[in-house]
Amino acid sequence: MKKQHLFLSYLTLVFLFAFGSTFAATPGEDTVSWQHNYDEAVKQAKAEHKPIMMVFGGSDWCKPCIMLHKEVWESEEFAQYAKDNLVLLELDFPRLKKNHLPAEQMKHNEALAAKYDKEGLFPLVVLTDADGNVLAKTGYLPGGPEKYVAHLKSLLK
Repeated sequence: MKKQHLFLSYLTLVFLFAFGSTFAATPGEDTVSWQHNYDEAVKQAKAEHKPIMMVFGGSDWCKPCIMLHKEVWESEEFAQYAKDNLVLLELDFPRLKKNHLPAEQMKHNEALAAKYDKEGLFPLVVLTDADGNVLAKTGYLPGGPEKYVAHLKSLLK
């Protein structure tokens, strides 16, 4: 009887672990999606009547880029705001060989940088309308997601 009870307890734990993780949401998971193709971002922006937020970053070398990602982009506050108000376009420029993007993606990112980030600033956040007209430019701002979302709202007034 003791073995049977122990076995059932074990099965219950396995079941809860296996299926419980299916229902548990990780903060920020699946709440926003980042585009990596400008044409797709434009299509989405036009369909949803939202501005595009292009983020030029160096994910493996640019400290402020990494901080912006961890402090803001991964937060629930930003995710909720972005989901309702922005089309997100990530334009990464990694330097480490292991993180290199496909040549076509790099060419795409470089073409957009030539148009929107001529100064080569990192991170650079460029807000545009669906037609590519620049509404505002900004970068890393310390203070966390609440402050950053308020900043974005003020730029898009």
